[in-house]
Amino acid sequence: MNTIELLKKKRDGNALSKEEIEFLIKGYTKGLIPDYQFSAFLMAGFLTGFNKEETSYITEAMLYSGKVLDLSDIEGSKIDKHSTGGVGDKTSLILAPIVAAAGVKVPMISGRGLGHTGGTLDKLEAIPGFRTDLNISAYKKTLRKCGLVLVGQTKDIAPADKMIYALRDVTATVESIPLITGSIMSKKLAEGIDGLVLDVKTGSGAFMKDFRSAKKLAESLINTAKSFNKKVVAFITDMNQPLGSYIGNWLEVYESLLALKGEIENDLTELSITLAGAMIFIGKKARSIEQGKIIARKTVESGAAFAKFKELVKLQGGDVHYLEHPEDYPSSKYKRILRSKRKGRITKMDTYQIGLAAVELGAGRKTKEDVIDPKAGIIIRKKIGDEVKEGDVLAELYSESKKGLSTAAEKYLNALIIENRKIRKPKLIKQIIK
Repeated sequence: MNTIELLKKKRDGNALSKEEIEFLIKGYTKGLIPDYQFSAFLMAGFLTGFNKEETSYITEAMLYSGKVLDLSDIEGSKIDKHSTGGVGDKTSLILAPIVAAAGVKVPMISGRGLGHTGGTLDKLEAIPGFRTDLNISAYKKTLRKCGLVLVGQTKDIAPADKMIYALRDVTATVESIPLITGSIMSKKLAEGIDGLVLDVKTGSGAFMKDFRSAKKLAESLINTAKSFNKKVVAFITDMNQPLGSYIGNWLEVYESLLALKGEIENDLTELSITLAGAMIFIGKKARSIEQGKIIARKTVESGAAFAKFKELVKLQGGDVHYLEHPEDYPSSKYKRILRSKRKGRITKMDTYQIGLAAVELGAGRKTKEDVIDPKAGIIIRKKIGDEVKEGDVLAELYSESKKGLSTAAEKYLNALIIENRKIRKPKLIKQIIK
């Protein structure tokens, strides 16, 4: 095949065949096609679009650029969840043990935080000793033993995705829904799963700011999953305010512990139970999502979900003591309490800016090389729709840096709008797509 001819074909808005897309992706991954030509392919596709079939071909080529795990020797349904990312989204830490306690296997390969969103791996590594770098043998052994495993992506899993994403990042082609789909699905399918539950965020703290874009991405992900004969359910959920009340790596582990022990009831627990219910349903342990939710709640009430999380942490080298005695975890050097200067109701939260405030405190990364402070973060005391009086506590900030504390305080307060009018709390689950 001729690369230049394929670039012309895509530039002119024509669909590429499976073999043509495979040629381009394989050629780029092996260093046979240079950056400048593959950049031209990405931009041509970004401008003229990729159809459903091309999206599936892109996903398949990226998927088979590396190892695809075979979990057929492990009994039971293997179901994962993917979130498009947000602020305070620690649902993986809650739903994975719930679903495993219900008898569905959860092989989960997660990522790190960059920018305003947090990463599941960083949260888990806030637990002293917890290892996310298991090899494939240890990965399968852990999954077989306790029904779940939470690790990071290895260099053998969809290596084309890492190369292509780096190029998309510097060629202004990140927002392409087919390319996003290929990136997400190639990694998830490489896990050897039978089904997938998708949580596509929309709002000020989400990658997809508006509902229409979020729905388009959800439909693209579903179509691609189905083309690989995978069971799939997608939820479009709100990210116009942080999820839960805690932001920051250890703080989010702590809130997850409260949820797993049934000690809190909020938007975080509602979403975690809903997503877990869907996983239990497509994992064939419930006749419907609603029945799956009932089963999920029972695992929390019985203590089975919390016990499962402790089992996982122990198997992956983490110190269980801090799960049982979170009060013993080291605290930040500095703390600042933010109080309201007026009365009214919170009518808006700029979740993106709140996420950046957490980064300033040390809870996230500005570059991939930055070291995260697991103790840093924010405890939110008031959310959208809540009434506030003058002097009421809006949030508590924690950091090792005085400068970071000041910058974060300014960002957080500027991210809130308080007005003298009533407002409905945002609807958490906006749509379910099957």
